[in-house]
This record gives sequence, C-alpha cells and structure tokens, in this order.
Amino acid sequence: MHEYALTSRIVEIAAETAEKQNAKKVTAVSIVIGETAGVIAESVQMYFDLIAEGTRAEGAQLRVRIIRPEMHCARCDKNFVRPRFSFACPDCGALGAPTDIGKEFYVENIELEV
Repeated sequence: MHEYALTSRIVEIAAETAEKQNAKKVTAVSIVIGETAGVIAESVQMYFDLIAEGTRAEGAQLRVRIIRPEMHCARCDKNFVRPRFSFACPDCGALGAPTDIGKEFYVENIELEV
C-alpha cells in the first residue's frame, strides 16, 4: 500500500515541474525502480493513472526502468548480477557482497508540453 504514497509524490513532482516551467501538461514521467527497493512497479502504474486525474499529469505516460540488483566480488573486484539461488561470483566462485545497485527509486525524467 505504500506505493500509493510514493506514486502521489511522483505526480506532485511532475505537476510542480510543469508549473515551474509554465508547461501546459506533463506528457511522460520516467522512473527508476530497483528490484530490491520494495516497490511493486505494477502498483505504481495503476495508482499513477488514478492519482494524476485532474492534474497537469493526467494522461501522461509512466515509463518504468527496472534495475537488477548487483553483488560485488572482492576477489575479482567486479560487480555481477546475482545468479538465482546463489551468492557466488560467476567468474571465480567467491561469495559476493550486496551493493546498493538495485535499491534505486527515483524520478529520472519528466517530459512536458509547453
């Protein structure tokens, strides 16, 4: 349910940006969601259309870019996408450590009609 509050803020950011730029409306909003951010992209999409009604963001397209989480191998000094059911580096087999990659949640871009 926290997706509702997060999506409300996305719509607010888009509408505020349109107002500051004297734009007629928002045509698209691009967001980034990491797979481990705890945010369900489908819920954000559903709420976006609902919350945007009556705002400058009404009818805007919501574009979602998903970031897969990465681990870091200290032995190879490389990041890698964690294999399913494993934390092992695919190159050397050492255990990887979690990184912040995959925890993202932010507005990447807002397209406006001026």
